[in-house]
Amino acid sequence: MNEGVEWAMHSCLNLAWIGEGGDGRDGREGGGPRAVTAARLAAYHELPTAYLNKQLQALVRAGILSSVSGPRGGFRLARGLDRITLMDVVVAIEGPDEAFRCTEIIGQGPGAVTTGRPSAECAIAEAMGRAELAWRRELAARTLADVRAQAERQAPSAPERIRRWFASTA
Repeated sequence: MNEGVEWAMHSCLNLAWIGEGGDGRDGREGGGPRAVTAARLAAYHELPTAYLNKQLQALVRAGILSSVSGPRGGFRLARGLDRITLMDVVVAIEGPDEAFRCTEIIGQGPGAVTTGRPSAECAIAEAMGRAELAWRRELAARTLADVRAQAERQAPSAPERIRRWFASTA
């Protein structure tokens, strides 16, 4: 999994915290005080803007964020964190393909299995498939709201610190 997944998840949390702005709104389309540019989101974690922008655009295509054009443009959450699973973000950034891809090497070399379907007999492919399913189920069962709650328990001052930083650089 590439680092873009982490960057995307942090950006979603930051957008939620920025969007609250003390008015109780959560940064969703039409509910947040303003959109935030990729450059400002990237600057907060000292990330390359162009690469983060690609992740943010992928989130827009997936319906997780919306983008706003113009001088006050940028990105906002398109839906609440309680409606965004970790799997949604992973698929938006990484795509829907499985993490493990069996290349069927069991069918090569002097000990090759030649039944026509090597992966059907491969214990490694079977074990990795079970692990992949468990991983995907766990990611689909957790929302960014769950992660946000944990983050706020671990670092209660984080939301206000983030809001202050973004307000001071506006």
